[in-house]
Amino acid sequence: MLKQTLLRVSSFLLTGLVTTMPVAAQVSPPLLLSQEQATAQLNQLLRRGRELADAGDYGGAIAIYQQATALDGQNAKIFSGIGYLHTRQGNFPQAARAYQQATALDPNNPEFNYALGYSLASAGDNRGAVAAYRRAVQLNGNNVNYYYGLGAVLLREQDYDGAIAAYRQVINLQPRNAPVYELIGQVLLDRGRPQEAVKALQQAVTLAPRQSSAQMRLGLAWMRQGDKSAALDAFEKAAQLDPNSGEVFLQMGKLLQAQKDLSGAVDAFERAIALQPNSTEAQAAIGEIFLSQENYMEAIVAYRRLTEIAPQDPKAYYNLGLALKGRDRTSDAIAAIEKARDLYKRQGNNQGVRQAESLLRELK
Repeated sequence: MLKQTLLRVSSFLLTGLVTTMPVAAQVSPPLLLSQEQATAQLNQLLRRGRELADAGDYGGAIAIYQQATALDGQNAKIFSGIGYLHTRQGNFPQAARAYQQATALDPNNPEFNYALGYSLASAGDNRGAVAAYRRAVQLNGNNVNYYYGLGAVLLREQDYDGAIAAYRQVINLQPRNAPVYELIGQVLLDRGRPQEAVKALQQAVTLAPRQSSAQMRLGLAWMRQGDKSAALDAFEKAAQLDPNSGEVFLQMGKLLQAQKDLSGAVDAFERAIALQPNSTEAQAAIGEIFLSQENYMEAIVAYRRLTEIAPQDPKAYYNLGLALKGRDRTSDAIAAIEKARDLYKRQGNNQGVRQAESLLRELK
């Protein structure tokens, strides 16, 4: 959304780049050109730059616009156009420099500050982006895209309260914006504030009752708040809305496992794997359940599959060794545990190494 808005605004600015020579620029270029000649040359350059940009020759267009700045170095729109073209090429540091020139010439233009924020954020300068977005908001507090940009960068800076405050400004402008409520709920959930998350996510599902992701996040919030019944209800609704979501069935499986409904948990995890065959989390959970039930044959199958999709996971080999030991397949168990030990060593996990060596001594 942010990128599309930026490109739309900058493209509009490019369209308007036919100008008259401002008084401040008349001292340059060389005095051999009259004002009328300089203006005609400038407009010719701007038209040519626009043609090249429309044709997708962004490098050529930038070169033309750079020539235009020699004729009119006080036109902020020209620098904004250069910034836009660099953005189209993914050259965000260069884009940021161009937009900095544009904002220096026209500091009260909110769109230039917004574009500067986007370019700085894309270039990895989060703090600079925050300052630019805040300036855009200060100049125009009614544009939701400014708050989206500010919130996203504040999240990167781990200023979660600041990000939530920015997203709440979006809600003030768009009270029925369900995705923003969901976004706020996710941030609150990540910050370990499930009670507040539930309120935000309930608002999201009220506004968008057919949004599976909101239902799933609501289920997570209920689960972390300790209301497993409400969590299961939310997960089931999410699964009905999106039966192809492996993540929904994974979370449902975790909840059922916590409720000691192991049969239901296995079913849910198997649904998750059917949808996401490389889900190591679901595969490990199935192995754990079968191992706890001393269903060693099924555990062996589960852990062998896990070692295929996670060949560097020492715990997968260790648990495979336990399952093989349970079937009295000692030599195979030793091979699996030795592999686990070697991986633990490689990872510098001394506790894992000691655990594996202890089991090897028992097997040998």
